[in-house]
Amino acid sequence: MNNEKILKEKEWIIETMRHKSMQNFGKTIEEINDAQKYQILALTVRDQIMEKRALSSGRRMEAGARKVYYLSVEFLIGRLMSNNMINLLSDTAYRAACDELGINLNAVEEYEPEPGLGNGGLGRLAACFLDSLTSMSLPAMGCSIRYEFGLFRQKILDGNQVELADNWLENGNIWEIPVPEDECEVHFYGRVEEDWSSGKLKVKHVDYSTVLAMPYDIPVVGYDTNRVNQLRLWSAKAPERINMHYFNQGEYTRMMEEKDLAEVISKVLYPEDRHIQGKELRLRQHYFLASATMQLIVKDFKKTYTDDLTRLPEKIAIQINDTHPGLAIPELMRIMMDENGYSWEDAEYVCRRVFAYTNHTVLSEALERWGEDIVKTTLPRIYSILVEMNRRLCKRLWDFYPNQWEKIASMAIIAYGQIHMANLCVDIAHTVNGVSQLHAQILKRDTFRDFYVTDPGKFLGITNGITHRRWLLDSNPGLTNLICEAIGDGFKRDPSKLEDLLAFRKDKAFLDKYAQVKRDNKVRLSNYLKERQGEDIDPDSIFDVQAKRLHEYKRQLLNILHVMHLYNRIKTEPRFRMPKKTFIFAAKAAPGYSMAKQIIKLINDVARMINNDPKASKYLKVVFLENYCVSNAEILIPAANISEQISTAGKEASGTGNMKFMMNGALTCGTMDGANVEIYERVGNENIYIFGLLAQEVDNLIKHNQYRAGQVYEADARIRRVLDQLIDGTINPDQPKMFGDIYHALLFGQWGQMADPYLVLKDFDAYVSVKERINKDYTNHYKWQEMALVNTAMSGFFSSDRTIDEYNQRIWGLSPITE
Repeated sequence: MNNEKILKEKEWIIETMRHKSMQNFGKTIEEINDAQKYQILALTVRDQIMEKRALSSGRRMEAGARKVYYLSVEFLIGRLMSNNMINLLSDTAYRAACDELGINLNAVEEYEPEPGLGNGGLGRLAACFLDSLTSMSLPAMGCSIRYEFGLFRQKILDGNQVELADNWLENGNIWEIPVPEDECEVHFYGRVEEDWSSGKLKVKHVDYSTVLAMPYDIPVVGYDTNRVNQLRLWSAKAPERINMHYFNQGEYTRMMEEKDLAEVISKVLYPEDRHIQGKELRLRQHYFLASATMQLIVKDFKKTYTDDLTRLPEKIAIQINDTHPGLAIPELMRIMMDENGYSWEDAEYVCRRVFAYTNHTVLSEALERWGEDIVKTTLPRIYSILVEMNRRLCKRLWDFYPNQWEKIASMAIIAYGQIHMANLCVDIAHTVNGVSQLHAQILKRDTFRDFYVTDPGKFLGITNGITHRRWLLDSNPGLTNLICEAIGDGFKRDPSKLEDLLAFRKDKAFLDKYAQVKRDNKVRLSNYLKERQGEDIDPDSIFDVQAKRLHEYKRQLLNILHVMHLYNRIKTEPRFRMPKKTFIFAAKAAPGYSMAKQIIKLINDVARMINNDPKASKYLKVVFLENYCVSNAEILIPAANISEQISTAGKEASGTGNMKFMMNGALTCGTMDGANVEIYERVGNENIYIFGLLAQEVDNLIKHNQYRAGQVYEADARIRRVLDQLIDGTINPDQPKMFGDIYHALLFGQWGQMADPYLVLKDFDAYVSVKERINKDYTNHYKWQEMALVNTAMSGFFSSDRTIDEYNQRIWGLSPITE
């Protein structure tokens, strides 16, 4: 953007903000506080977005274009103001306007609430996809639930995770737009009546309870495009504010209970489901999203194209992001048959051509299942459709696998009292994709092997990606500016141009500038931790970071056991030396996941032990970053030197944190798992730190029962020592058996599991060795900076723009809508 245009836009911004200050607060801009300044800034950006939205509206209808609906229970969108400024190409003008008005833009941005619409990689991927779809001018809508309280706000008290309510909507959401004309009803409970009086089956769902789905849209702005897509969020409301029948009968408590029962659907992301009430609430959430969205799609299709729903596949693609929205399949069947009079065959024909399914896990316990009874009671009509879908599937499978009852049961939608959502999605979807190439191979070879045999052309792999607009341009402006100076700004539109940085890999002057950007980011993180948590960390130490959801397969436990091993060496080996290192952990554990919460406690207790030890703290610092979210990830990731991607090989579908760290110049320390494999292929063996068993080796050990954790423990004195410290009072003298569950899980197994199911002890020696190599390499300044630069240069492949282009070419078939 030329200087004259920036100057003109800056003047418009200043004038608009002054007007909004008087209009909204009756004060000049100099008189309002930072929270109010955030509001007028955001409203000014919103005005620009709404102007683009108005221009974008209706163009799909004019073009007769095909549209994708991306269904996900999570959209971890993060704060929007600065990202929207960048995508509008207005960030320079806004910063200039703020400077002239004496506004600290960074301070003002802190008043934007973090949207509580997601938890981890699943939701962040969905957000990146919407950014890329819009930047590529492809018509799309994301669909999810407007969670009032999100997941939870994490607080660490005495080393323990405490979950606090995340009331992110307390002061409203500037970016959302109510869409009352799309309100619809979602029906639960009741019973099904069959009517054969006409000689043809007609099904009615009667005596149901109604919940209203209230729609809100968050506009999604693309980078340097006039296209504006929408994130549609559904909020649950009771159909009547007061049920006068109950009121007049004096049943005031029941009146409020019915209202609460309806509106609790959109209260919290991932309600605890260890009890029947929680399971039912999750089921109601998933159906609520599926039903409201399918009603919207059918309504919009009729309005935009034709009343002939058999032509739906010509103009509509529906992507199911993991199995949570899978009930959209029987819901579309219901809408077509019960509300529009189509035959089963016509409805199934449409479903098989509009739905595609993305799988995100190979862990059997994570493949979603519902108890048959709870579905039958809560969703009686959907249950009856699932029963018939299962009957037809089993008949086809019998023809393919005659007399193989166990195999058919493993592939059935309903078996042994459970409804298997993955089997439903795999059966109906025209395409099933894994999210890395290794993951796709595992789906074909193992998870869905029998389905793959019946229809191999259905399965493919599309490696995940991240939007460099947020994870480089927005979160790392220092590196962005340096890259622009070196190779120009073409990479902002085409991230593959980052490869041009390879020309500077031997340029010591450039590498010094690159290193200075990293140190500046480390200082920023150090200041953040000091301000928020009172932690003092040395920006000249190595920042070794593991930031991801807390799960045993992601092996935060391996990381902290290694830290304990380093502590032991410092305490017992007088000549031991190492570069000073700060280990940073950031993770949330599901509220009901006791082992994950105990690992958080272990990390924090080890941190207290090390950080308070005069000798150990000269070399080591351990920090747990509270309440990991998009906003603090944008500070943490650019500061990292080492990216811990150490999941048990074959367990992580892809990962996207590995891509974000890579783009920002952190070196991956990881297993050959998920997208780590493809990072390795891009950067080469010399620019990544790979260790541990391969996926096939893990599979063979577990399947053939060849692993004995106790033997590893007996054979390795280092392992014996760190494990014994879990129960001998070294870490927590007041409660020496505090970590007994971890000790027993690693050596003896728990709850019917094998000992050390994620092979923490098996990979420990290889992990120790690779970390020693990392410490040695870090002391070679120019070698390290060159390795880091190669990672940034090769990260363009992992842009979500490339990922979306693959989805579009191989699955959706959308055409861009441009002027």
